Amino acid sequence: MNDLAIIIPTLNERENIGEIIERIQASLKTTKFEIVVVDDNSSDGTADLAEQYAESHGNIKVLRRKGKLGLASAVLDGVELSDAKVIGVIDADLQEPPESLPQLLAKIEGGDDIVIGSRYVEGSSIEGWGPTRKLISKVAIWMAWLLLPATRGIQDPSNGYFLVRRTVLDSDLDPKGFKILMEILVKCDYGSVAEVPIDYVGRMRGESKLTSRQVTTHLKYLDKLRNDPRNRQPRATKTA
Repeated sequence: MNDLAIIIPTLNERENIGEIIERIQASLKTTKFEIVVVDDNSSDGTADLAEQYAESHGNIKVLRRKGKLGLASAVLDGVELSDAKVIGVIDADLQEPPESLPQLLAKIEGGDDIVIGSRYVEGSSIEGWGPTRKLISKVAIWMAWLLLPATRGIQDPSNGYFLVRRTVLDSDLDPKGFKILMEILVKCDYGSVAEVPIDYVGRMRGESKLTSRQVTTHLKYLDKLRNDPRNRQPRATKTA
């Protein structure tokens, strides 16, 4: 059994997948872990390249899905492929630094149930975003705080870079779109949440997956979570 599984959802990330894999491998040399690439039928050969890396490394799995089924559901499919005690999620676009994984894992080992690589706590930074992109991110967080009490006190509840104990994950998770962390915060049973500052950089290669359709889907998703009976009061949070 691995101590940690890092799930990487992908859609047309051939330009980035090799680098993210190598940087994760370098960052977790002292940890027993695996990487699970879940690809949504990329047309650029992302899955083919990931499988080449799997052949040369003994700790990589690749799942090909038929169609664009969404980042959040990709995470759950990745969880099904692993028996690791801790589940990690990171985007393939290199905006989130895999070099921070040891710091996130240390928080889990210290007793926290969920640890977020945060863009909005002291010590963090964001590079390469213009005013509009920053506003979109902030509005998404403000809406979460307004509608979902469980996210209040968490500075970055919408990020896709986090670790969670496997025992926390609820079998009833049914996320839509690309924000599975919010569903975990609302629906699952956990103790404390920690946030670790990261240096976040804008996408350098490939195309952003954020579209107006995804924004609409996200708004509907927030409304669905708002009406969930488990949408409860904030939990204990802390910052590294």
